[in-house]
Amino acid sequence: MKKIYYLSLLFVLLCLSSCVNIEEHYDFKPDGSCNVVYDFDMGQAVSVLANLLSDSVKATPQFNLVKDTTLNFYTALPDTTQMKMSLEEVNMAKSSSLSVKMDLKKSIMKVSVNHLAKNAADLDYYLKHLSKISMSSQLNQVTKNTRHTAGFDAQQLVAGEDYYSYEITPHKFYRVIDKEKFKVFLKKTESTFAMAKAMLIDMPYKVILNFATPVKKVSNPKAKISADRKHVTLITNMDDVIKNPSVMNLKIDF
Repeated sequence: MKKIYYLSLLFVLLCLSSCVNIEEHYDFKPDGSCNVVYDFDMGQAVSVLANLLSDSVKATPQFNLVKDTTLNFYTALPDTTQMKMSLEEVNMAKSSSLSVKMDLKKSIMKVSVNHLAKNAADLDYYLKHLSKISMSSQLNQVTKNTRHTAGFDAQQLVAGEDYYSYEITPHKFYRVIDKEKFKVFLKKTESTFAMAKAMLIDMPYKVILNFATPVKKVSNPKAKISADRKHVTLITNMDDVIKNPSVMNLKIDF
């Protein structure tokens, strides 16, 4: 039992101390739809922490668990939950999926949240309600083995999106950090961020936006625009975001 607890504790520190590579992908299609993918890759950190574990811990069933699952959010919900959902929430859940891929022995720990927005209004609704997905049981069902094994709870990864405000139209993608909400987020995670910094743990953060037509204007000077102006990439890390939240602001006209 102590071995399992030790393993769980290490990965709680791993996952909640911002040792996560995060990528956001937005693919805007000519028909106005947009595919959104949030990728969370903890593989590199798993590899580092695995070196701290004893052979006996590595031999436990929990460490040797292999998981490769993709689940539609709506179909995973119990009937009682489905009955309480609004039509908008039903449509959002049906167009969303969660993928978990884990093989600790091979240093694989990935979680992806995927959503297909049919138009700008749908995308706007999804991004403004993204954190609400984590409140339902579908994440619990998919990640319960992962959580018991590694102290990892996927709900923690999407809850932070609450601190963004969005304005999205067929030719506009505006995202600005609400500094007051961000302060609340930092207050809740203050100790884990401090621990991560003490351990020299970083959290790379990349936002990739692909457009069907060339973009006209991008507000963030740190964002890189491709030669054909159809691809915008913003690369930063959580330490820089904490120092200056505005680094994550994006106002794109296309």
